[in-house]
Parts: sequence; structure tokens; C-alpha cells
Amino acid sequence: MKFPKSIDRKVRLPRLWSNNELGKFASLFRGDVVNVSAWKDSDKDGKNYEEYFVNAKNYWITNHQTREKGFDPTLKNQISLDLELPLPKNLKGRFDVVFNHTTLEHVFECKTAFSNLCQMTSDVVILVVPFIQHQHAAYGDYWRFTPDCINELFLKNDMRLVYISFNDGPNQAVYIFAIGTKEPKKWKKIEEHIDNKISSLKEKVGFEVVNQSLFYKLNELSKFVFLVFTAVLGKIKRF
Repeated sequence: MKFPKSIDRKVRLPRLWSNNELGKFASLFRGDVVNVSAWKDSDKDGKNYEEYFVNAKNYWITNHQTREKGFDPTLKNQISLDLELPLPKNLKGRFDVVFNHTTLEHVFECKTAFSNLCQMTSDVVILVVPFIQHQHAAYGDYWRFTPDCINELFLKNDMRLVYISFNDGPNQAVYIFAIGTKEPKKWKKIEEHIDNKISSLKEKVGFEVVNQSLFYKLNELSKFVFLVFTAVLGKIKRF
């Protein structure tokens, strides 16, 4: 996906990229879908995430029971949920698909939160988390995640990662988009998608961001200058 050079690369670019990733797969999912910690369910590009899941039977959102963290009593199909607390029994396995966009970095007990996401679903968890992003939000910003981390978290919760990707380029925040499932045989179409980077989890996510940064270029230039200077100095000494 190409973006105009003038686009905000700290916030807007990774959001639009992750929306595009979700758009590739959302129509495949049926049944009950929930957007966890959804705020108002906005994709911040003029749509609600509910509109992506065109084949969902029912659609719900959850929010923490405070306005600071998104709860609005006027919103429909909203469930009050604190991801740091044990999951209520009535929510275990309640949904076919659990979607969560850039929440886990704001939850200090992120392993508990991840476990709750996995317990809520009977099958699929769709996740967006930051790998590189500036610190933000007055209500806490604690973690950044790697592909290895997401893979291990799914495994520890008896799920399997079937799709993972990330944006990467100069001077931009980097998001990771991942899909985990309890029934991997059902989702071969997702696993075989051309954009899936699951076969190269050790790929250097964020490499292009660092490689293209001004600091990196100056650092590499200084190394080159030092080598040239050392070589010239050695020749001068020999004379």
C-alpha cells in the first residue's frame, strides 16, 4: 500500500496500513464479532470497524467502565470489560472473532489481557500492536511487541498464529497485524496469503525504519570517514 509523502508517519500511516490489512480478511468471518476496547469503533478514516465485518451475524464492542478509557453509555451493543481482571464466565468462548486494535501497549498486565482476548473467542483473535511508536496516552503506555512475542503469546494460550505482517519504511511508526486461531485448518486461505510473513518471523521488523533514519546514515558515514582517515594516516606514517 502506497501513501503520499506528506502523510503523518507517526500516527496516520500505520493506522491506514492496519486498516488495509484488516480489510483483506474481515469479510471472511461470520458469527459473533467483538471489538475489544473499541472506544466508538472508529477506524479513524471515516468508517466504523463494524463495516469491515460485512458477514458478521452480530457485532459488539467492549470498553473499560470509565470515560477516560472509552466507555460511553449511549453506544449500542457495548459491554463493560476490564482486561486486567479475570474474564467473566459469561464472556468465555462467547464470540467467534475477537478484534483488538492498539490496546495491549496501554495495559500494564498485558499477559492477562492477551489471555482474556484468547478466552473470549471460540476461534479467532485479530490483533494490532505497535512495534515502534512514540510514547502516547495520558492513561499509560507501557509496552512494544515483536512478531516473536505475539507468536509465543498465542502458543501459551493454546492458539496458533496463522498470519502476521508489519509496515516498515523510513521515518514511520511500525504496527504489527496478526491473526491467531484455535482451528488453523479452517484458515488455510489466510495462512497462504501472499502478504503473510509467518514463514520469516526472524525477519528484521523495523530494519528499514532504522536503516533510513538520519541518525543511522550519519553513524554509517562516521564509520566510513574513520576507516578512510585510519587508512590515510597509516600511509602517512609509512612515509
